[in-house]
Amino acid sequence: MSAGQSILAIATGAILCGMEGYKAISGWAQDLGPKERERFVCRRRNGVRQVPSCTTFRETLIRVDPDCLDRALQGWNAQFAEEDEGLAIDEEGRQVHIMDVVGHESGLCHTQKKSLPCR
Repeated sequence: MSAGQSILAIATGAILCGMEGYKAISGWAQDLGPKERERFVCRRRNGVRQVPSCTTFRETLIRVDPDCLDRALQGWNAQFAEEDEGLAIDEEGRQVHIMDVVGHESGLCHTQKKSLPCR
């Protein structure tokens, strides 16, 4: 995975968890633990995996062509749309919820989102 791919993956995870803006995305990234940083293939510096800075997130994300990204995401989604006629939404927990959207036929998790409970 390239540095740009890691940045997009981290930003996607942050946005799915409700982060809005470069500072929020960067803050979410800073809170990632060692295992998560390894999964996102963050670069190693002095033996420690480092997440990109807020400036790096901003500089990378403003260069993404929205139309190209939209087409790529539509293509990715189309791969699963044919398999899944229905989706199941599952929420776990009483305080902070993790919401999963899973395809009935494929069994694939299409998204997960952390959300606060309704009051």
